[in-house]
Amino acid sequence: MIRVENLNKTFLKDGLKIEVLKGLNFHIATGESLAVVGVSGSGKSTLIHILGTLDHPTSGTVLFDGVDVFTWPEQRLSAFRNQKIGFVFQFHNLLPEFNALENTMMPALIRRVSKPEARRKAEAILNEVGLGDRMTHKPGELSGGEQQRVAIARALILEPEILLADEPTGNLDTETGIKIEEILITLNKTKRITLIVVTHNESLACRMSQQIGLRDGRIYYGE
Repeated sequence: MIRVENLNKTFLKDGLKIEVLKGLNFHIATGESLAVVGVSGSGKSTLIHILGTLDHPTSGTVLFDGVDVFTWPEQRLSAFRNQKIGFVFQFHNLLPEFNALENTMMPALIRRVSKPEARRKAEAILNEVGLGDRMTHKPGELSGGEQQRVAIARALILEPEILLADEPTGNLDTETGIKIEEILITLNKTKRITLIVVTHNESLACRMSQQIGLRDGRIYYGE
């Protein structure tokens, strides 16, 4: 369970306070899915960075299974992030000198998982996302959709409980976007991964179990 209570985020720019998130309240149960929608500048990416513990709230609480992890020291918070949360971004950030298998293995190797075990896990996940025959191809030899599937596989190799996706179909054509959409939905349903997606894609948003809209840093529910 993730519970957000009176969440506020303020940035300082040129001595001025800029309120980006204003008093957000919502929750998502384990294994559910949530779409966060809104126009550019509404605070969506800031919210997902806080949910991913990449940034801290200015005030309010974000509880993971009832625990305010932002009270923890940074080392413990970083360990929590690495163990519990997977990230997929609009720009896949694959390492161009490594092939799909090596890119997928990378988080496990950094965690000091043995190379044979990391390879086994990476091969299994790449097969799940339909890239069993593309493992030895480097990013430059893959289509945009294939690169995004590698990014999803990389996010899953450490078996996170929460998957955060920021505009995962934003740079893809409609047909390819639908394929990525199906992969995310399937992962949510079959692996019970809690899925939170920031998206402008109405089709994807409508398939989430919950939707919240952000406007001027506040939650709105329809017009």
